[in-house]
Amino acid sequence: MKRFAAIALALLLIVALVGCGSNKRQPIQLTLSTEDSEAILKAAGVRLPDKSEAAGADSTVKWLGWGDPFQNYDDDEIVNTGFWTFQEKYGGKLDYIETDYFECSNKLSELIVGGTPPDIMTGGYSFPMGAINGTIQSVDPWIDYDDPLWAPMKDLADKFSLGGKHYYVCLETTPSNVCVYNRRVISEYGYDDPADLYWNDEWTWDVFYDMCVDFSDPDEDRFALDGYAFAGMFVEATGKQILDRDADGNFISSIGDPEIERGQDYLYNLLKNDCTYGRGTWALRGDFGEGMKTGKCLFYIIGEVFFTNTVEIVDSLWGSMEDGEVMFAPLPRDEAGDGIYYLTSSFNDIKGSMVLIENAPNPDGAMLLASCIRFKVIDPVVQQIDEKQLRTIYLWNDDMIEMSKECQRLSMEHFSMGVGGSLPDGLQSVISRFQDSIVRGGSNPSTWAQLKEANSDSLDYYIEELNNMVKDFVAGEG
Repeated sequence: MKRFAAIALALLLIVALVGCGSNKRQPIQLTLSTEDSEAILKAAGVRLPDKSEAAGADSTVKWLGWGDPFQNYDDDEIVNTGFWTFQEKYGGKLDYIETDYFECSNKLSELIVGGTPPDIMTGGYSFPMGAINGTIQSVDPWIDYDDPLWAPMKDLADKFSLGGKHYYVCLETTPSNVCVYNRRVISEYGYDDPADLYWNDEWTWDVFYDMCVDFSDPDEDRFALDGYAFAGMFVEATGKQILDRDADGNFISSIGDPEIERGQDYLYNLLKNDCTYGRGTWALRGDFGEGMKTGKCLFYIIGEVFFTNTVEIVDSLWGSMEDGEVMFAPLPRDEAGDGIYYLTSSFNDIKGSMVLIENAPNPDGAMLLASCIRFKVIDPVVQQIDEKQLRTIYLWNDDMIEMSKECQRLSMEHFSMGVGGSLPDGLQSVISRFQDSIVRGGSNPSTWAQLKEANSDSLDYYIEELNNMVKDFVAGEG
């Protein structure tokens, strides 16, 4: 399959789950209805250049990744209408270079050293070190963030800039994580539906906590939370991140923010009350929320993109799509916060962003493809066609469509995301201790205060080191 969740550690399991190995797979050509095809091409004529004026038309783009978000490999996949436009309007083709998530960086280095670099790959974990190390290049010669097609993404693209140059093609914001649940199980336990609570502005940390504590019973093998992403959900829900950037573009630490401390203390209390499966490890009950369908897991925190796996996979893990059992809501909000529901926006997956590789053989074609993808995000005609595909292929219902639009709005209007996916080893190591030491603490997890006392000096040292590297890079580029 071609769609993958954004969570790094989870990606390998998805590969196993949906059968994406290293064997070369052959894409198949899926078509849209004649009516839909004509509507897309008509709309594209308004916002995209004619083929005769488009640099990169009739060319092949080389994409390196652990998933292919563009081409189809099975009849039960939707058509990527952005790539379809690249094919049908501009005669473009894609050469997909498939690799494992954990080997992607090594594969990229191998291709660059061998003189056969790809054109693009997902933004993934390429910033800032990809720019500093000369692996990726600025997209500014091809992407104008003041152009109407791209202007809505400019503020976000600025987060991936060094010395005024942008290094990410920001296609769209997608929530990194939402709160997935089975409506039947929620009802059986007498809880209010989280989606209804959200629409009434009552979906809060206290409500979520009470549900988790009431539901969890280790003697009955019931745990409210499972997976990887719950470890960071309460930091995400504050609108803060451990590593941030200030107005001058310097990397800074936010571990002293009281909002983050509240979130981590909240997680600590859930752990102490036996609300999480596999406490003290990253052990999962099974694959991606196994147990939610049978009432052993109450909430699974994961990217909305997982709903675009096959109906059979979702049905087997979470509940019946046809019967409307499966639903999701934003992350709950902090009662002591500013009243906003924050959703961390994911640019580290194969949907939200891409980067242009240094010495890319076909940058014109790559950026033309990017423009087609961006067009599909903003055009209402194409949005309706994509929505129709979600309904017919993946059995999304009205509630899911409405909530998806709302989560998209939250991730765009109240944008919050961690930066620094590609970091020096020392900094990455100390940030990882802050991110998961509470969860890994076993029967005696560390408090946030203990983590700060043990790691603050190291964090400050490595951040200063990174800022010096950035300054040297910017000076050299100038």
